[in-house]
Order: sequence, then structure tokens, then C-alpha cells
Amino acid sequence: MKKFFKKIIYTSLICFSFFQIEKVQAIIPYYYFPTIKNLQKQSLYIGKNAYQLLYFGQYEDSLNLAKLAVKLNAKEEKLWLILAEAQIANKEYKNALNSLNKAEQINSNISEIYFAKSNVYLKISQQTKAKNALEKGIKIEPNNHKAIFQLGNILLMERNYLGAIKLFDKSIKIKPDFWQAINNQGLAYFERNNVNVSIKLFESAISIEENAEPLLGLASCINVSDNKLAIQLAKKALAKDPKYVNYNYRKEQLWGEKLQASTEILLQNEQLKKDVILAKSKISESS
Repeated sequence: MKKFFKKIIYTSLICFSFFQIEKVQAIIPYYYFPTIKNLQKQSLYIGKNAYQLLYFGQYEDSLNLAKLAVKLNAKEEKLWLILAEAQIANKEYKNALNSLNKAEQINSNISEIYFAKSNVYLKISQQTKAKNALEKGIKIEPNNHKAIFQLGNILLMERNYLGAIKLFDKSIKIKPDFWQAINNQGLAYFERNNVNVSIKLFESAISIEENAEPLLGLASCINVSDNKLAIQLAKKALAKDPKYVNYNYRKEQLWGEKLQASTEILLQNEQLKKDVILAKSKISESS
């Protein structure tokens, strides 16, 4: 009987030990080591989310996600481009150029890299570098009407009006309803004293998009010949976009000195006094 009990006790101890071992094994953590392919997939997914946040104006969150995506996959040029866009949105222009250089090192045949570089160079007032970057991008993508238009704008800044007009014309041939290029042709022709051509161009731009800029541009052109219509157009322009009452804002939109002078005369008209005051007050409220 005593031996029997001893056997039971030994058996119980063995069973207990066995179950204890099983229990210990059950709580040992299992580590998952992702493959490079999985990391790459995750990085692209994170990059996509970063781009979406950028679109919705969540610039800081977008930047953090874009940095993470690049850490996971530093060999993907698209992720460097997204990071650069997030850095531009956060006004980190030097870092953005570094990111774009990294993207270019991986793949130098992507036009968006050079267009983004041009954007950064313009923001830091390096027009020559901006122009060179655009020209590189256009060589890769010769039918990009927006890039050609932007190159025309740089020539407009340089007061190379004839060169700007030619580029705007090229842009319009690719996209005939591109009213911005038609409008900017009107700006260039006015500085070359071709007021009648400017009138036609501003009218053409308005027929596509009744925007404040061509409305006020046309008003300034016809102020001497048809003051009544000029007043009506100016009122409509200021109601649509009060910022055009401001000289510096118009300068940012590449208005030349001659058109600026003509516009200042127009806005001093007594019939526009209330409209000018209202426009200025709206600018103050929004700032």
C-alpha cells in the first residue's frame, strides 16, 4: 500500500512537471521579423497616408509619416518626393532640396523631381536655378502645359516679355482653355505697349473663367476709352477677390509696372471708393 502511494506521488510530480513545462513554453513570446518586401509594402502605404494628410492640410503629421516611410524604404524615389512635398509645406526648403536630390540619385528620369525643385528655388528667390530645373523637367515631359507656363512666368519676372509670350502660347496650344496662360499673355503684351492685344486676351480669359485677375486687367486697359465699363469690371473683380486691391499682391501675380500704374489710377476713381475700402477691410479681417 505504501509503495502504491509512492507511485501515485511520483506519477503526480511527473505530470505536474510536464504541465508546468508546457505552461512556460506557452507564454514564451513569438517574434515576427518582417521581410524586406513587407517593409517596402508598408512604406508605400505609409507614404500614401502621408500624402493624403498633406492634401488635407495636416502638414506636421504628414511630415512625420513621410520621414517614417523613407526610413523603412530609402530606395524608393516616390517616398523621397512625398517627403520633399511635406517639407515644402512645412517651409523646410533646404531639407526639401536634399530629399529631391536623393530622389534624383535613385531615378533622374522623373520630371516631377525637377518641377518640385523649381518650386523650392522660386520660394527662396533663386530664379536662375528654378528656370534650369524647369527646363530639365520639360525635356522629360515636353507636353506639361503647367511647367511650360511656369517657365513663361519666370521669363515674365525677368521682363523677357517676348520669350514669356512664346511659352504661354505653347502652353495654350497644348491646353486651349488654359485661361491663366491667356491672362499672363495679356500682362506681357501690356508691358510691351500692345494694349489692344491685351484687351482681346483678357476678354478671352474671361470667356473661359470670369476670374478677378482678367476682369481687373481688362478694366485697367479700357479705363480711358470706356470708363463706365471699366468701373463695372473693377467692382466685379474686387467683389470676387478683394486681394487684387493690394499693389503688392498684384506684383506677386506678376503684374508689370505699366499695368500697375494704370490700375492704381483706376482704383483712385471716386466711384470705386466704397469698393476699395470694403476690399481692404476684407483683407484685414482675413489676415
